[in-house]
Amino acid sequence: MKQNTLYFLIGALLVVVIALGIYIYREQTKPKGVELKIDDKGISIQQN
Repeated sequence: MKQNTLYFLIGALLVVVIALGIYIYREQTKPKGVELKIDDKGISIQQN
């Protein structure tokens, strides 16, 4: 039982580390400047 719990915790930590890495990568590669979105809600302008 303890071995299964250990595997679960290691797996959960791996998922968190991978998700955090993907988030940081996307934030760093996001283009700088102004973002313009046109959708069914209208037009939105957002500065990055």
